[in-house]
Parts: sequence; structure tokens; C-alpha cells
Amino acid sequence: MILTWLYVPGDRPEVVAKALRSGADAVIVDLEDAVSASRKEYARAATAELLADRPPVAVHVRVNALDSPWGGADLAALTGLRGLAGLRLPKITGPQQIVQAADRTGGVALHALLESALAVERAYEIARAHPALRGLSLGEADLRADLGISAEAGLDWPRSRVVVAARAAGLAPPAQSVFPDIRDMEALAASCARGRALGFLGRAAIHPRQLPVIERAYLPAPEEVTAAEEIVAAARRSPGAVALPDGRFVDPAVLAGAERVVALSRRESPAYS
Repeated sequence: MILTWLYVPGDRPEVVAKALRSGADAVIVDLEDAVSASRKEYARAATAELLADRPPVAVHVRVNALDSPWGGADLAALTGLRGLAGLRLPKITGPQQIVQAADRTGGVALHALLESALAVERAYEIARAHPALRGLSLGEADLRADLGISAEAGLDWPRSRVVVAARAAGLAPPAQSVFPDIRDMEALAASCARGRALGFLGRAAIHPRQLPVIERAYLPAPEEVTAAEEIVAAARRSPGAVALPDGRFVDPAVLAGAERVVALSRRESPAYS
């Protein structure tokens, strides 16, 4: 159950080493935006060396765009490495890019980053492009620029679109995009609460200090867990639709939601079918 993803630059091995001990559920080594053109090859080689063995936490790698000068070499260097948990593919705009990446990586778990209006419009097509695709996320900085969005509310529709597309394709709920201010923890918590209300699960971070805030925001509160456990217990006693003493009605959909809350409280992997 991954709630926190920590981005780190691939050309800073010492920072990557710290990230692996940060408490993040997963680390994303970035070969794209965080690495200058002159350091792309070094970052790729350092990341390949890291992933030759299995790290202590799951490591995903954001490669360069597939149509960039470095994307193909990134895929070739990383595919088959023992420590690679997945590849994050930036600038995806259509399903064929997912198919091409899957064909070149032999079953590695892929994650599509949607960063343009066209990508959002094609979200469901992308989500069901290939069995190797395991998740969607928004790249909100690029999307804001593409759409000319200045207010946070302007992202509500694209966010909901990606959540719905992922679930319609049978994928797990997406994680939120990064929150760029590493000092304002109150604003981060409020943004996470909004994301949770929209159907996201977990969030990417750009600094370790953001991790506890994200985790607290996405773990269910004690009263939520208690209510969910009551629903699960009642359903086990009386299979089928049942009314609880306080008037709450329990049907299969309500039960499924309660089971996910209980699984999340225990950091287990719930069913998302």
C-alpha cells in the first residue's frame, strides 16, 4: 500500500541514498526534469548501478520522454534490472506510446504521466492501452501551463477525469501530483484533503518533510476505521443488505468501501476491481 512517493534527482546518488532511508513508501528517481542535459548519461548510469540489486524500498524511475534524445537509452539501460519496481513515462499523449514502451521493456510495470490537455482527453484510452500499465498520474505543472490555469480550482475537472479513467480501466486510484511549496505544511494538508475527497490515494513529494503530512492526510481517521469495522462485522453476521442500529444501510457497495478503509488502516493492499 503506497501512500508516499518521494522524487529525487538521478544525478545525485547521495540524495538518492538518503531518500531510501526517508520513510517514503516508494522512491522515484528522476532522470527527466531534475537532470540537466549535460548530466543525463551520468544520471542513467548511476541509477542503473543502484538498481543492479534490490533496494530497501520500491524504486521507480521517471525516464525521459520517449521522443526525446534520451528516452530510448533510458529504457534500454533500465529494463531487466533486479531493483526496478516500475517506470514512469512522462509526456504521454496517447495509448500507442504505452504499447511501444511495453514492447521495449518486457513486462516492466509502467505508469503514465498525463501533462497536457490532449492527454487528459485521452485518459481512458491511455489507461487501458496495455496490461503493463499499472497507473496514471497528472503532471500538474505542465498541465497548468497548457491550460492557462492560475487557480487551484481549475484543476478539479482534470483531476476527476484522471481518477475516473483509472478506475474505469481497473487501475488503482491515482496518487496526487507534487505540492511545490516545501514550507507550507498547512496548505499541503488542505490540498491532500481535497485530493482525497476527489478520489486520489496518496501523493508524490519533493522533500522528506512532506511525507508525514501526506501519510496523515490519506490514512483514515480512527472514527472512520471504527465505522468501517462495524459495517464489515455486520455484513459478516448477516450477508446481504442490512440496516445497522444507527440507521446506516449496508449493501455490497457500502461493504466494499468499508473493507478498503479497514485495509488502508492496516496498510494492506485492498481489492480495486
